Amino acid sequence: MLDYLVVGLGLAGISFCETLEKNDKTFVVVSDDSQKSSTVAGGLYNPVILKRFTSAWNAGEQLDFAIPFYNGLENRLGVQLDYKVPVLRRFASIEEQNMWFEASDRIVLKPFLSAKIVSNINSNIDAPFGYGEVLGTGRIDTQLLQEKYWSYLVEKKSLVHESFRFSELEQHGDYVSYQSLKARRIVFATGYGLKGNSFFNYLPLNGTKGELLTIKAPSLKEESVVKSSIFIIPLGNDLYRVGATYKWKDKTHTPTQEAKNELLEKLSVFLRCDYEVIDHVAGIRPTVVDRRPLVGRHPQYRNIYVLNGFGSRGVMIGPWASNNLYKYVETGESLPKEMDIDRFTKKYFKDQAFFPSGS
Repeated sequence: MLDYLVVGLGLAGISFCETLEKNDKTFVVVSDDSQKSSTVAGGLYNPVILKRFTSAWNAGEQLDFAIPFYNGLENRLGVQLDYKVPVLRRFASIEEQNMWFEASDRIVLKPFLSAKIVSNINSNIDAPFGYGEVLGTGRIDTQLLQEKYWSYLVEKKSLVHESFRFSELEQHGDYVSYQSLKARRIVFATGYGLKGNSFFNYLPLNGTKGELLTIKAPSLKEESVVKSSIFIIPLGNDLYRVGATYKWKDKTHTPTQEAKNELLEKLSVFLRCDYEVIDHVAGIRPTVVDRRPLVGRHPQYRNIYVLNGFGSRGVMIGPWASNNLYKYVETGESLPKEMDIDRFTKKYFKDQAFFPSGS
């Protein structure tokens, strides 16, 4: 009898598996590697929403938890995953500089925004008004993380590489069975794949398609992340990730010429050197209508759980949300109400058999 069956191995699945490892719980993962948003992600952890100069939800608490979490993963997997990279917000005007100064004086943003203007010294970037620097930022190599964690689980014989078959999941009161596996609990961490999950597809997971380019620019020589209308993220070896787009209607993983043109047009506004596009990828972010995660227990089946809805901030939210879910399951500690699926469940399940009077 396993403690947990985990479905999905993106940032959510890895974060929860690692939480189980730390707490000496047994588990097996079922994954078909079909959801690509974690693989193609830029991997930034950034506590500030730079479009509006506001703090991301619970950013400080999430960062405090995430950094040692990824350091522990580096030790377990024997690779470097965390790169401390400054994030510079390019100013388009004096007005934006003034907005930055006002934001950096707010109590909630003081730890994250430098009050000094950073002058541009790179002749290959057009930034006459300079930059604002975000503090406490970095990049997680999400592609390497997934590759190494996948191999780690294969070596442990803890991975079933296949699409999850819901018809083969059975309820047995205090445990579930799936094929030859038995587990006390099952956690679905399948990203946008949640739309095909008969237990949780009532949840308002919208999904937004994001596309990114990788360019090679030997003369750029930029070591910081530069944020204008898009990001340029240095990867080393003269490679840079450029993105991302946000599309709400297209739910395919196919890169499009339209998105490529959009990214190149935005890049041309401030990049002043030659480059070559060497890769173009796409993925569906698991986004939610209220921009908060989807975490909790199914309203009818008490050993079925969900961990999802991290949007574009999975690197920061994943470890923290996984820890919260673990404590909720194992100790009964309440979930933060902003991410508890109860906020949607009662709206969709009106049956009093699920919700007795006073619940």
